[in-house]
Amino acid sequence: MLVKRYNPYSRTGTRQGVDVLNQLLNQLDEVKEEHFLSTFVPVVNTREGEFAYHVELDLPGIKKEDIEITTEDNVLTISGERKLKDEAKEEDYYRVESVYGKFSRSFTLPEKIDVENIHAESSDGVLEVIIPKLKEEDTKPKKIEIK
Repeated sequence: MLVKRYNPYSRTGTRQGVDVLNQLLNQLDEVKEEHFLSTFVPVVNTREGEFAYHVELDLPGIKKEDIEITTEDNVLTISGERKLKDEAKEEDYYRVESVYGKFSRSFTLPEKIDVENIHAESSDGVLEVIIPKLKEEDTKPKKIEIK
């Protein structure tokens, strides 16, 4: 029987597997970083009031001219782009953690809404879309008198 000494740094041993795994993990980190820097998904809050539905999006640093709100086939779509600011720092190193890029959020609208009177307001980096409910007719039972 031939006995062979185990060498963990041999290319034929498990070290090669570790090297391949490290390369794959490094490539994955690069892909995640590129994806992170190019994907912006705004945070959304929704609520229902007595007379309307409210959709609030956190859009700090985005001009209202860069936002588009549309309705089609009972779907409300809010889209736009958060653009990277061109800043030059020559002496200091800095890190950008803000996320930039195009975004689009869609919401299926409930029935019985007033599509013609949907409106939006923007204040302090928060966009609020107000979706009014249709006024329901009085559905109480009604007694009909016979004449």
